[in-house]
Amino acid sequence: MSSDSRPSNARFARGLARAFAGAILFVLPLLMTMEMWWLGFGMPGWKLVLLLVLFFPFLVVLSWHSGFEPTFSWRDDVVDALVAYAVGFFASALVLGLLGELQSGMSMREMVGKVSLQAVPASIGALLSQSQLGERDDAQATRGGVATYWSELFIMLVGALFLAFNLAPTEEMVQIAVKLSDLATCGLILASLILMHVFVYGAAFRGRPDDHRNASRLSVLLRFGVVGYSLAFLVSAYMLWTFGRLDGLALAPALQVIAVLAFPAAIGAAAARLIL
Repeated sequence: MSSDSRPSNARFARGLARAFAGAILFVLPLLMTMEMWWLGFGMPGWKLVLLLVLFFPFLVVLSWHSGFEPTFSWRDDVVDALVAYAVGFFASALVLGLLGELQSGMSMREMVGKVSLQAVPASIGALLSQSQLGERDDAQATRGGVATYWSELFIMLVGALFLAFNLAPTEEMVQIAVKLSDLATCGLILASLILMHVFVYGAAFRGRPDDHRNASRLSVLLRFGVVGYSLAFLVSAYMLWTFGRLDGLALAPALQVIAVLAFPAAIGAAAARLIL
């Protein structure tokens, strides 16, 4: 082994260690959630495969923004996404095994389903580990921090997905929606928009984009508040559909359930710029 490759290998090993820690921290609440154990076995296989397939390009772009090691090309980002999936699968299988949720008497379908479902959020934690647990490389920080509109929307999408994935499997989303009137649902949507605007863009928190200081409040509200909430709403709808929480619901009740989940998802979207 050449001396030049040793620092690179050591850096990759540190990145893997951080990725594993990030995966555990990100997915631990879900690994200890009964609904996720049931969904891993009970949800249709094609929905699980679709989730894994759709998340891969998402992980590639996330690697570009905040990978667990510095990357300088899209090929590197694809490799990072594959490694993140591998780390997510390993971390999920290890913790589920320690919790007794993977046993020799289970069918292969049940074990693979449980691990695969948990590996999706775990892989996100693996990729976010560098920005949360380690020191960013200057080149990567510059590259991942390009302040473009689409980049900011993607970061909001990550934040929305983080909370939506944690709450969508629970029955409470439907139970809360049942108690809400149409007027209360509209109030919840309005409150989500107001909180998104105030939480980051209407207050001088860290992570507030510089150009927002010169933009009008209406411009910021439309470009980031309304669009960001729309992203949170769509992410919430997809997560609820994936986990079967919209099955059998008419359009109006389904929209109410989505609006309930979109409330925390919108907060996650607004807060994402503060940490990524």
